[in-house]
Amino acid sequence: MSTKKILAIINAEIHTIAHKEPIKGTILVEGGKIAAIGQGEIPAEADVIDAAGAAVYPGFIDPHTHLGVSEQGMGWEGRDYNETTDPVTSQLRALDAINPLEDGYREAVEAGITSVMSTPGSANILGGSTVVLKTGGGFLHQRVIKENAGIKAAFGENPKRVYSGQKRIPSTRMGSAALLREALVNAQNYMNKINKAGDPEKMPPRDLKNEALIPVLKKEIPLRMHAHRADDIATAIRIAQEFDILMTLEHASEAHLILDRVVESSFPAIVGPSMGTPGKIETQNKTLEGVKILSEAGVTVALTTDHPVLDIYQLLHAAAAVVRETGMEEYQVLRLITINAAKILGVDNRVGSIEVGKDADLVIIKGHPFDYLSTVMYTIIDGEIVYPPES
Repeated sequence: MSTKKILAIINAEIHTIAHKEPIKGTILVEGGKIAAIGQGEIPAEADVIDAAGAAVYPGFIDPHTHLGVSEQGMGWEGRDYNETTDPVTSQLRALDAINPLEDGYREAVEAGITSVMSTPGSANILGGSTVVLKTGGGFLHQRVIKENAGIKAAFGENPKRVYSGQKRIPSTRMGSAALLREALVNAQNYMNKINKAGDPEKMPPRDLKNEALIPVLKKEIPLRMHAHRADDIATAIRIAQEFDILMTLEHASEAHLILDRVVESSFPAIVGPSMGTPGKIETQNKTLEGVKILSEAGVTVALTTDHPVLDIYQLLHAAAAVVRETGMEEYQVLRLITINAAKILGVDNRVGSIEVGKDADLVIIKGHPFDYLSTVMYTIIDGEIVYPPES
């Protein structure tokens, strides 16, 4: 990894994503940020990468993974994404379970994936806070882009399966919806007590479950709602509108079946994993065509591997499959794994496109990123080469 603060990528075909057509020229990086794009003088002290014959893209983004909280190649020792002892665990934080040395991060940078959202699993109605972080460079705290990017929530088969086995609520979809409403009402009551207390000595005892939901009620962060089936998506939207909160639709396998409702809600959708055999009843109608339908209707859409459901490197394979199977334009599909993902995560001021002032998270590829035979030459995070590693 270079110790210099200035990096110049020359002779590059630059796909900024901010603009549809690529440009030829140089990207100048200083202090981990993109300092200039196009033509210009290269400082004598700069490290130089000659990208002739290759293309440069913003680092790719997977906006829904369990990277680090579900450790690759481990058994229960690395399985830290589901606290299946209580259906409401909004006080948990994915950041507290992440192992930044787990092997999935290596695979991510090898594929040019530079940012991910890591999230608790979907066993609970409320699973805890999610975190957006870089896949390489520095210690864990240095990788964090957004420490609390939302509270994971889940409807559908997973919470039912876990807690019906324990003879506890929720064992039905009614129970799932009721628990979410109850948790939001409890948080509202807690917030009202805080607001009315005035005197610090009259404050209610701290309640971490309710405290975690206050930013949701204030519309500072969204609920990140795992929902595959159309009826679960509709129920989630209904509850979000009842409480006037923000929400992202995660997985959204049947969102295209209630297109008008999804469009009217204005909630974005993180779709996938759309490849592979449907493993559950609620994913029987998942389809790559749904990505196109939602996108053309004006929904902000991103793609996910749901790593480890699909390996993190298959994000690009999934994007290529969308182009092949639906005929979507390549540029529009590239947006699904770059700027759209960044917007949905609330980090598009830093990542998702190649623009002056943004983080220098870049991938240099020999060939097209949707070509299985293409090669990632370099992955750069915050202006530092993280792949290939130093020998």
